[in-house]
Amino acid sequence: MEISALLLARIQFAFTVSFHIIFPAFTIGLAAWLTLLEALRMVTGRPLYRVLFDFWLKIFAISFGLGVVSGIVLAFQFGTNWSELSRRTGAIQGPLLGYESFTAFALEASFFGIMLFGRKRVPEWLYLVACAMVALATSLSAFWIMVNNSWMQWPTGYAIDANGIFVPTDWNAIIFSPVVWVRFPHMLLASYVTGAFCVAATGAWLLLRGRDHAEGQAMMRMGLGLAAVLVPIQIFFGHLTGDYVHDRQPAKFAAIEGRWHDEQPASEILFAIPDEAREKNHFEIAVPYAGSLIGSMSLDSKEVGLTSFPVADRPPVAIPFFAFRIMAGIGFFMLGLSWYASWLMLRGRQFERRSLLRVVFLSFPLGFIATLTGWFTAEVGRQPWVVYGVLRTADAVTPFRTAPEVAFSLALFAVIYLAIFLAGMTFIFRLLRGGPSASHRHDRRSANPKRPLSLIRDEAAGASLEKE
Repeated sequence: MEISALLLARIQFAFTVSFHIIFPAFTIGLAAWLTLLEALRMVTGRPLYRVLFDFWLKIFAISFGLGVVSGIVLAFQFGTNWSELSRRTGAIQGPLLGYESFTAFALEASFFGIMLFGRKRVPEWLYLVACAMVALATSLSAFWIMVNNSWMQWPTGYAIDANGIFVPTDWNAIIFSPVVWVRFPHMLLASYVTGAFCVAATGAWLLLRGRDHAEGQAMMRMGLGLAAVLVPIQIFFGHLTGDYVHDRQPAKFAAIEGRWHDEQPASEILFAIPDEAREKNHFEIAVPYAGSLIGSMSLDSKEVGLTSFPVADRPPVAIPFFAFRIMAGIGFFMLGLSWYASWLMLRGRQFERRSLLRVVFLSFPLGFIATLTGWFTAEVGRQPWVVYGVLRTADAVTPFRTAPEVAFSLALFAVIYLAIFLAGMTFIFRLLRGGPSASHRHDRRSANPKRPLSLIRDEAAGASLEKE
């Protein structure tokens, strides 16, 4: 395989966006949960909700900062590695990304400081409003990103002028595309489910360690209870997303299915090892008729295979094929785990089984893995197009960039991102190790808006002292 500037630019964007996406996937759900905790505290007056809020606020602050820092680099790459994409689609993508900055960052910048340092400086109702505005801002940010990405997945509301420039002709068609209203809820629910399992897993970890019992029980009840409601809705929107891929991106759908030739009726492949060179699968396990049923809600529909498309228009097969199965498998595992735990709660039984606590604790990364594999399925399956069907990825890269230049920036990003990630994870681990009670005891320390890191550093130091 030739190590070209195009290949390295794709690897660089995939690396940075994969690193970045785990933080919004966590903070979007966590911001909503913090708002709920604050509302419950005001309504019920229970100190437990304040303890949980103080504990998760610090973790949210670190994750939010990591998400902002890692996301800024993405925008720069449009000017460095993907200038041709920016030149030709800037009239559409520029305003969409600008709306994200204006609505999301304006709200976040206005209310995030109040959320961190304003509890004793503003009325209670305004503090709750600040929490809600931050939660709304994180969701708005995801909305505009998904509008932009959905337009690249299924372009609509545009024309191409004589110079090959994409010109918007109908903003309503772009923003209110039916693809947006399937993919945005799918992404939003993924964030909520990821946050719910992180909270539940942290509660299980505390219970396994025999500390913060009330807080650990509350985290498990709230996290798994929310997941029990949201995961089936997420699976439903996942099915709707599959419908749009089937109807509008048939080559991607065939790659996800691992289907090489047209079939009628079509089988559903549960497992196989795709062989692109020979255009066949090895060790295939398939269910007859299920492919037609899933693709067209029919037992005898004809489903398209990859060989119906020119080789130059086919996506890679292995990555979307396996990534989709990992994502779907995790989704159904989450459904079973959250429903089983909820059944125990409905029967009035506490989380006493250590085997269950270990399983919930180990589920901590599942939401992140499902989100990443879902993203890989969507983005790798879109290839070789950067704007589906009209602009190839090879034609969108900056023409004068050389492979050594891109390799150097890729290595530099890897080093910087690794340093940022290790520093952030160290802070978060110290906070988790200290637990909610330690975090709440140190809440009266010298957190100062003029020293933003004081909010985190004092807590982490306090956690270390507790350990000693």
